[in-house]
Amino acid sequence: MTIFTIGFTKSSAEHFFGRLRSASVKRIVDIRLSNLSQLAGFTKKEDLKYFARELCGVDYLHLLDLAPTAQLMDDYKKHHLQWEEFERRFAALLRERKVEKSVDPAQVDRGALLCSEQSPQFCHRRIVAEYLAARWPKVEIVHL
Repeated sequence: MTIFTIGFTKSSAEHFFGRLRSASVKRIVDIRLSNLSQLAGFTKKEDLKYFARELCGVDYLHLLDLAPTAQLMDDYKKHHLQWEEFERRFAALLRERKVEKSVDPAQVDRGALLCSEQSPQFCHRRIVAEYLAARWPKVEIVHL
């Protein structure tokens, strides 16, 4: 199984969809809490669904179980939490939700976990990918 991750901040649509195509991604797995923001540009829910299908021939799926809570994101963004504490709390939330059981591995295999952050280092998509890789057999993580 391969789990890709991808961010869209500071990326042109050409570069973003080119990375998906080059990697032969099967599905965009949107793990953002909100996918409707005007700031999301070409990655707003309906636009992204359309572009993914038309430009790359890939499916789109929004999985809120893999998103942090609004409160957790707010605490981190407003600097009430350091990254390490956010990471610890989010991993605990994934454990509490038992996402390794509630998410079908077939939905994620060759899927790209999508969030806005440019780099996976300080993004919850990396935490999700690592969490699932530790619980499912033979998972490779590729950050696009």
